[in-house]
Amino acid sequence: MKKVLIISPHFAPVNTADMQRVRMSLPYFKLYNWEAEVVTVDPKFIDISKDELLLVNLPAGIKIHKVNALPKNITRKVGLGSTALRSLWYYKNYVNQLLQKEHFDLIYFSTTEFPVLILGSYWKKKFKIPYVFDMQDPWHSTYYQDKPKAERPAKYWFSYRLNKFLEPIAMRTVDGLISVSKAYIETLTQRYPRIRQIPTAVITFGAFKKDFELVKKQYSYFKPSYDKDENFIHIVYVGRGGNDMKGALSLLFKAFIKGLDENQTLFSKIRFHFIGTSYAPNGEGKQSIKPIATRMGIEDYVYEQTDRISFYDSIYTLSTANGLVIIGSDDPQYTASKIYPYILAEKPLLAFFHPDSSAAKIISACNAGIVIPLSGCEDRSTIDVVYQELYNLVSGYKKMQVNWLEFERYSANNMTKLQCKLFNKIIS
Repeated sequence: MKKVLIISPHFAPVNTADMQRVRMSLPYFKLYNWEAEVVTVDPKFIDISKDELLLVNLPAGIKIHKVNALPKNITRKVGLGSTALRSLWYYKNYVNQLLQKEHFDLIYFSTTEFPVLILGSYWKKKFKIPYVFDMQDPWHSTYYQDKPKAERPAKYWFSYRLNKFLEPIAMRTVDGLISVSKAYIETLTQRYPRIRQIPTAVITFGAFKKDFELVKKQYSYFKPSYDKDENFIHIVYVGRGGNDMKGALSLLFKAFIKGLDENQTLFSKIRFHFIGTSYAPNGEGKQSIKPIATRMGIEDYVYEQTDRISFYDSIYTLSTANGLVIIGSDDPQYTASKIYPYILAEKPLLAFFHPDSSAAKIISACNAGIVIPLSGCEDRSTIDVVYQELYNLVSGYKKMQVNWLEFERYSANNMTKLQCKLFNKIIS
């Protein structure tokens, strides 16, 4: 049995998207002759919401190592909140001791806390262990460079320069790359031509049906994350907001306004719910969707909750909605890791993505919903398509039949198999 050490600063019960690949893969690694251990940051140093149910589906006996981090209530005084930067020193020391005592064939970084990735080259040099990165998002991205300052993320000036400095250090000696998007690998290959000589693979997140089974077994434990008045048609989105989603929201809201103008009685029943739209600590998030609705004069139909909800609460919320929307980015490299719960909820689904996004291709291939392409311009025909899909939803049009055979290709089991296949290439 080969051994892989997984570096995942966020891990269960911390409720973040970037730890889900690891959590959903752990039950299957041994099927493919790999034994995994995880090194994460002790949850007490992370102020992101926790969900203890995330621990339920972990395999028995899995080793979870916890490292410390600088307390955020101290580091935030100097503007430092990143889990990676606060834990970097502790990671280095703890894993040094671990690698001196135990043998591992590979180190696997699966996280969007990117600064910790620079430790890969350090451990490779010190312990002669190859390492692989799971690129769930772009690290050093130029997406916001031509955007107005008001549309850039908080602390963009600092993060852009830090990422530009650290990424080459980490990529200089990396032995393999996994990415949720082919575009991510292509971008990195252009920057670092040596990547052409190492194993790479495009592997999306996996669909984990056990999570839905858990929710069904404990249905009475959950409650909707919004006021579910049965007199209305509730259309739900659970996920982050942001300026890169303005195009999708504009299309959705313009189509809705068209519906109000042409069929007031029917469309006035719609209520949109956008939940968990900010990564900020609960109570500190700024709305990014409601203000757009307000400017367009439809604020009475749109609810936004910036506070994140637990992972299983989100599954319950999706499962009890009348319809679902996925508000994607106009960035072709953007891939929503959360698309599988939307599909497994088996509700009418309207998704907005750049046509080159892998998420768009998966939804279409599985016949799981309607994908509205984001191409950087709004034309009347696209608005008409969105209007028609909203009309179908509120008028009780029969939902699409998901191609579950095709969907099985994206199961967590199969995605873990592909990861292990890449691991084997790297160590051989």
